[in-house]
Amino acid sequence: MKKPLLGLALATLGGAAYLWWGLPPRAAVRALARETPDRTSLMRQREEEAHAAGRPPRVVQQTVPISRISRHLIHAVVAAEDQKFFGHEGVDWEAIADSMEVNTAGRRFARGGSTITQQLAKNLFFTTHKTLTRKLRELVVARGLEDELSKKRILELYLNLIEWGDGIYGCQAAALRYYGKPCSDLDATEAAGLAAMIANPRRINPRVDPARHARAQRRVLWLMAQAGYLGRQAVGLGSEPPPAEEVEEGGGEEVAPAEPTPMPEPVASLSPTPPATAPP
Repeated sequence: MKKPLLGLALATLGGAAYLWWGLPPRAAVRALARETPDRTSLMRQREEEAHAAGRPPRVVQQTVPISRISRHLIHAVVAAEDQKFFGHEGVDWEAIADSMEVNTAGRRFARGGSTITQQLAKNLFFTTHKTLTRKLRELVVARGLEDELSKKRILELYLNLIEWGDGIYGCQAAALRYYGKPCSDLDATEAAGLAAMIANPRRINPRVDPARHARAQRRVLWLMAQAGYLGRQAVGLGSEPPPAEEVEEGGGEEVAPAEPTPMPEPVASLSPTPPATAPP
């Protein structure tokens, strides 16, 4: 009886040691309060993928302070990615439980349940490769980020570092690429267009699949309206949420055209006053 218990204890200790071994130093997390890294783990992953595919990697990024990021984009991202962001401590256990239930029912390991803080942890220190070990490390780092950084700083890092297409990182580069304007000037519809891409920026992309992107953009606008960010002034969005796009995390490549293509027309206009037919 003692040998099986000893083996179990050793296996547990070994697993914990392996999990801990792959975590970034606490000092690296603490430094993020004052420093924005030039390169992240995800950027390095994309560079390796580009080399493996025989094409030159690229990184287009411009860092801006959160004071120069459109409030519409902040609202769109919170509404679409993490509505409990300002209330949790890095992990939304209820969302994780819901995601596990969906994944078990579908017999697949799909994206879901990750907070903004967890997504930042993944971008900074890990990769998009889906493993249980990565997810556990991500949870630990997310708690560390919440301990060391303010919510404002977490949002600032997130919006400046996440991927928005092949080689496009951060909201400033994304706003210039897709809308030809700085991120400070984005309106609500354009902000929803960027937030719609976050789930999989290489597939839900207006340059790759405009129709799919427009559907995802419409859903973000609906979520923004329901959260009160639009004052329920969105026209024609309906009372039921548009269905979420089925995507897998990571994967896929943006196939950009040789010449810039015009962005599709906005999927919804915003009115200064609610129309008579708007839902209550």
